[in-house]
Amino acid sequence: MSNLINRIRSIDAFRAVTMFLMIFVNDLDGVPNTPEWLKHAAVDADGLGLADTIFPAFLFIVGLAIPYAFAHRSKKEDAKIPMRIITRSFALIFIGFFHANMETYDELNAILPRPVWDSLATFSFFFIFIDYSKTTSLVKRYLCQGFGIALLILVCIVYKSSDPGHTWLHLTWWGILGLIGWAYLICAFIYHYSNGALWVQVAAWLFFMFFNIDYHFGLLNFLAPVQKYVWISGNGAMQAFTMAGIFVSVLYIRLTQNGELKMLWVAMFLIAIIMFNLGFIVRYFSGGISKMRDTPSWVLICTGISLIVYAVFVFVVDTCKKYHWFKVIEPAGTNTFTCYLLPFLFYPLYQMSELNYPQYFDQGTGGLIRSLLFSLVIVWLSGLLQKINIRLKI
Repeated sequence: MSNLINRIRSIDAFRAVTMFLMIFVNDLDGVPNTPEWLKHAAVDADGLGLADTIFPAFLFIVGLAIPYAFAHRSKKEDAKIPMRIITRSFALIFIGFFHANMETYDELNAILPRPVWDSLATFSFFFIFIDYSKTTSLVKRYLCQGFGIALLILVCIVYKSSDPGHTWLHLTWWGILGLIGWAYLICAFIYHYSNGALWVQVAAWLFFMFFNIDYHFGLLNFLAPVQKYVWISGNGAMQAFTMAGIFVSVLYIRLTQNGELKMLWVAMFLIAIIMFNLGFIVRYFSGGISKMRDTPSWVLICTGISLIVYAVFVFVVDTCKKYHWFKVIEPAGTNTFTCYLLPFLFYPLYQMSELNYPQYFDQGTGGLIRSLLFSLVIVWLSGLLQKINIRLKI
């Protein structure tokens, strides 16, 4: 596989659409009089909204990208891949930890207002993780990263928590990026040390799916004391999505090399049908369909959705060469990390400005239009930053 270094545009397009929708549903959350099917289902509900399918799709895409990223690197720096996996995972977990603590910031007792603290923390991430060009002098790079680290230390010092029993930064949950980081760490190591063997990817995928099922049937209650701290004490859902993506990419590579790409669509549609059927069967025995509770039916159904959607992207983008259809949101697929963090700058700066949207855009159709325009603006800004060589890299 090491000779396969070409960029797969269907992954970029799928990632761009998914990132765009992630920004959209996050901004739409809490906007009244908008369709409930666009939002997250309630924690105690047995149901699925569009927002509940976005994060699984993103984890699936993380898995899709791993074989191609490693094939691209293996010629030059195969020995560095394990350390690269660790550092990248740590960066995601680290930022996710801070994002989770933003939710419990005690504005009443802290020195800084929450919008100020949030924006300063996010600015520090930009200085630390910016992809400095090869022409940037080491002095300038170290000064900028040093400033980011110093700023981050400062916000840590002044942080106050509103959680009972805690006064400082602590583990509440891993945050979205942290969950991605843990899934990437485990699944990337599985792929790397199995040398991409297809049967290993299938076995790992099945393991995590059954781990999730066993967890919800109470068979893994003995792991409860370490559930928050060790990856295996989670419920396997995040790793299952990521391993599904790895499996599809390995299958894609092999079928392409054998000139049998049409079989990929057959395989994905058949597996998706199996996922849907299993998901609706398990639904009645394991707490229904719920993203908030990571139920097996949610895992199985969303995996099926990701398989179907990616099969469409492969056909439209890779086979029919229609990647230009997605050019308007391309930065969301090629500058994804920057695109994800930009709202964490916008929202606190917006709050500090004390400006307000026109009333029409606060609810209903106006709220939908606002969230769509907001998503487009964030994607456009990430593209503009990329053009002037401001791109975050982990």
